[in-house]
Amino acid sequence: MEYLDEFLLIVIAHFFAVASPGPDFAVVLKQSVQQGRRNALWTSAGVGAAILLHVAYCVLGVALILTQSPSLFMALKYLAGAYLAYLGVQALRAAKPPASNEGEAVKDVENKTVQEEPVWVAFRRGFFTNALNPKATLFFMSLFTLVISPTTPTSIQVGYGVYMALATWAWFSMLSMMLSRDNVRGFFQQRGYWFDRGIGIILIALAVRVVI
Repeated sequence: MEYLDEFLLIVIAHFFAVASPGPDFAVVLKQSVQQGRRNALWTSAGVGAAILLHVAYCVLGVALILTQSPSLFMALKYLAGAYLAYLGVQALRAAKPPASNEGEAVKDVENKTVQEEPVWVAFRRGFFTNALNPKATLFFMSLFTLVISPTTPTSIQVGYGVYMALATWAWFSMLSMMLSRDNVRGFFQQRGYWFDRGIGIILIALAVRVVI
């Protein structure tokens, strides 16, 4: 195939990018433990859908505008930092359950009585976490300027984007399936106080890192 070498480079670059820990992983982990498998899968779908947004603006040439406008890119970074910090503060504010109720959290998980968020909320959370991530913006800008040739037909570039969206969705869905298992959720639910705060600190640290 004429574009096979280019596609393989994209596959390798995308794999290392999606497998590296970041805001997407932190949010999927949080939703898997706190809300369960269904919620985490919809969060993963939102992350995958956001890939199409990055591909769209790269194909349309908006990425070039971002590279030529530092102030616009900085605004995106601050917006992303604020969103991650908001998620982090939400996790930090989670209340510690009374000692007498600590065992009930595990029973709730096993009996699937934990109330879940609406799926559109989960999807929205995953979408905005990835869409507002400057790291993802930089990755796709680099990919479409350094790896993908300007002579590559638009249809082929869109095909690359669809592949990356599906691969991202599959990766985080696999993580969701693993992290939302009852024994895994039960382990974290028993330590919910520290888990919530740990995730909150991670998200706030990621927010600071994004801005800096």
